[in-house]
This record gives sequence, structure tokens and C-alpha cells, in this order.
Amino acid sequence: MAEARHIDTGKLTAAERTRFCSTIRRKPRFLVIGAGQRGTAYASAVVREGLPATIAAIADPIRSKRTSFGKKYIWKDGAPREDQDFDSWQQFLSYERARREAEATGEKVYAGVDGIILCTQDQTHKRILQAFGSLGLHVLCEKPIATTLQDCQDIYVSLGGAKGPDRIFSTGHVLRYSPHNMLLRKLLLEDRAIGELISVEHTEPVGWFHFSHSYVRGNWRKESIAAPSLLCKSCHDIDFILWLLCYKTDFGEPAHMPSLVSSVGNLSLFTKRRKPEAAGNATNCFSCSHEQSCDWSAKKMYVEKLFDKGHTDFPVCVVVPDIEEITAKAGTEYGRAVLTQILSSDYNASTPRSSIESKQWYGRCVWESDNDVLDDQIVTLTWDDDFRSVSGKELADRGPKTAVFHMVAFTEAQCERRGKISGTHGEIQYDSKKIRVYKFDKFLQPEAAKVFTPPKAAGGHGGGDGGLMNGFSKAVEAVINGELSVQQAQAKYVGCTLKEAFMSHAVVFAAEEARLGRKIVDWQDWWAKLEQRLLS
Repeated sequence: MAEARHIDTGKLTAAERTRFCSTIRRKPRFLVIGAGQRGTAYASAVVREGLPATIAAIADPIRSKRTSFGKKYIWKDGAPREDQDFDSWQQFLSYERARREAEATGEKVYAGVDGIILCTQDQTHKRILQAFGSLGLHVLCEKPIATTLQDCQDIYVSLGGAKGPDRIFSTGHVLRYSPHNMLLRKLLLEDRAIGELISVEHTEPVGWFHFSHSYVRGNWRKESIAAPSLLCKSCHDIDFILWLLCYKTDFGEPAHMPSLVSSVGNLSLFTKRRKPEAAGNATNCFSCSHEQSCDWSAKKMYVEKLFDKGHTDFPVCVVVPDIEEITAKAGTEYGRAVLTQILSSDYNASTPRSSIESKQWYGRCVWESDNDVLDDQIVTLTWDDDFRSVSGKELADRGPKTAVFHMVAFTEAQCERRGKISGTHGEIQYDSKKIRVYKFDKFLQPEAAKVFTPPKAAGGHGGGDGGLMNGFSKAVEAVINGELSVQQAQAKYVGCTLKEAFMSHAVVFAAEEARLGRKIVDWQDWWAKLEQRLLS
């Protein structure tokens, strides 16, 4: 164990490090790019759950966020070393190339990292992944992989395409990894609790406050600077549905993809036309005469309901990234004053549009924002009858079926998914806490329904964040210690191929094409044309 610690903490030559590593089981070392909510979620899972990984370095442009992250997960009470603290991913790249050059000449250097955990803004993913490609590192990329179909294609091809990558690749489809959803899938596909699957109704209640924060005032409010809300918010819900109904590679079966994809949706409320007359020309909640009567008041939400009650984490820390440090050093009243000052920051008719669009105005009137992403959307997937045999075995669940997904902003629940699944022998109802299985042979006996309550897991997405990080860590650990090939480790621990991750994103883009074109997309034809472009 002392040698293992020395590998992480001391400078060694390449020969010394090779000799030490040959005698121990090594934990993978990861660079986190982006010290925001998602980067913190994965790093905290490593510490909280004792995962086989080391958070070795952080890259983030905001010093206070980077320092707070490093103290929690990397250098603790000490000072950061040269290999731990970077103000940008570009700075890390320069450092790592110089480190490798020095190591190649026999110099003593700190250990490198085995992989990256990419948690920057969605539109930056392609550039960063391509820049890191030559380093040959394992990758966990937060969802969505990219914000356009073309960028997703480029990343898919650069990582190996259909033949698969030569490094572990995972993306933030966290719904696959929560104890709740893993039990749900087991009941459906292994235990055959309700027979053959016929239909799924799945809802993501985004939450009224969460939507106004992130998708009206925040980073994901405009398609031109982010992507459609279906992609940014709900691509892992589409993946969840496909994981239940399509992807059965873990059973040795080919995917049963939909035949038809359609979608409808609206930006229902957050438009200037819907602005209350009492709000007048106000563009900021702090100068609005309607503020006290408004559900969407930034003053009430961020200051009175959250900060004044001691909440300085999300979403207050998004408005003021170093709010915890400010409050700790200068006191609560000063912290409140800083928060209020930032929220009350406003613009007027003379403010250049580029300046308005270049930042997030979290105190902004929700009816004066420049948002354009949908707040209510439905996606319908339809499957044809496709019973086929593999090695002489007829496969179940390949008959005709449908799935309906509903993303809606106007809910009390925040991201607490719910749904119903109909089968030939019964029905399953689920929410984020329990799963109720009703069998048709219990006619007029509702009390006979079985209710399963999966163990409550810590962390976000019902434990899915920790589950994803656990699978990624174990996969990389198995590869770097020579226990499994990349393909074997990807299948055993990640449970999702690069192609599946890409196809789940592709279905979202097909749904958007259907919505914008007011049509039904023939998935098989759409995907065949996409594959032709990929091959060319």
C-alpha cells in the first residue's frame, strides 16, 4: 500500500513506476474537466462510495470553484501540486505533453492520469475530446455528448465508430445505473414479471423552478447556444426507454430499434406575449411592481426561499460560484448583498444584444428572456413486429410496441420520473421510489399487487450518478491492470456500447426532425442514410 501511495504522490522515472505497478493493483487516476455540479457529482461519488479511483486533477477557469473542488477531493488541507490544479483544459494538455516528454527522457515525473471526466458546457465537448484524442485516455463524457448531430457523428467516428473505441468510453446516461431502474429492468427482462412488453408511458417532470433557472434564465435557454431541451435535459430518458425496449446486447440479442419516431411540443408560457400586464416594461424582478405576486420571482426564489434559509449550494452557487467562500469570510449579510447585486443586474434598450446573450441574467423576468427551448414536449416511438431467431432461438419482446415520453416543466416534482409499462400478463407502475407490479391473474385483487422499494441510494438521479461512476472506474481499473480487454470491460462494467450511446442521441435528433417538419420519421430509413454518411 505504501508503494501504491508513492506512485500517486511522488515523482518517479518511467522504469521505477513500471516496476512498482507490476507488484500492485493500481487504481485509475482521473482528471475532472469542469468543477460544476456534474463534475462534483462524479468526484463526490468516488469519495462517498469508496470507488476504485483517484481524482487526481481538476481543470476549471473559476479559481474559487477549482480551489473548493481540490480541497474536497484532491489536495485536501495541503497545497496543490503542479500536476493537480489547472485553470483550463488547454493548460493541462500543455503540462501533460511536457510531462510525457520529460518521462521519455528518463526524468522523474508525477504519474499521469488514466482518463478524463468531461463536465464542461455541452457545446465544448467536441473540441475537448478531439484535443485529447492523441493522449489515448479513457473518457467519461457528460451528456449530451454534443449539441448537434454532426458533432455527435464526428465524435463517434473519431472514437472508433461501429467497431468501438480502443479506450473505455462512457456518457452520462445515468438512469441506467440507479438501483431503482436496474431492478425495474430486471423485473421486465429477466423475471418477465408482466410478460411480453407492449407499451411504455414515461414522464420526466422537470420541475417549475428548475426549468426557469436552467432553461429560461440559464445556460440551456437557447438552442443557438446550447441545444433543444429534449437533448440537453432528456436524452438520458430517451436512452432509458431504449435500454428497456431495444438494447439487449447483455442478453446476446441484436437491438430492436423503433420503426417510427414522432414528436410534438411547445414553448407554452415563457414568451413576452404571456407577460402579466402588471409587470409593465420591467426586465428584472428587482425593479418589477408585479414581483410580490409572481410565482417566478428571482428575489423570492434565490434570496428569500433559498439563501435566507441557509442554502448556498445549487442553484445559488450557480448565480454566485464563490458564494460559500464569500459568506464564510465576510458573513451572511455580505453574501446576501452580493447575491442581490448580481440578481438585480439589468440591461436596457441601449445594451448591445451580444452583451445580453453572452451571460445568464438570473434575476431576469421570465417573460423578457431570450429563451426559445420547449417547456412541454412529447415523443412517440413505434416498433414493428420483428420476431427473429438467433442461433435457432426465437427472441421475446420483439413484437409491435409503443413508447410515449413526456417532458414537462410545470410540475411540483423535480426530475422524479414516473411511468407505466403494459405487458401481456400485467402492468407495472413506477415512480422514483417504488415499483408496483400488478398481474392479470389477480383479477379484482388489487391488494395482491407486489410493491418493490429499491434501496435508497445517495447522490443524484437516485444513485445513478454513483452507479455510472462506479462502472466507469471499474472498467478502467480492469483495463489498466491487464485483467480485461477494453471490449470486455466496457460490456461488463459500463454496459453500454459507444454505438448505443450514439444511437440514443440519434433518436433525439430524429424526434426533433419530426417535430420541426411536422412529420413522422421512418427510423430505419433515417438511420440507414446516417450510416451511409458515417461510412463515407
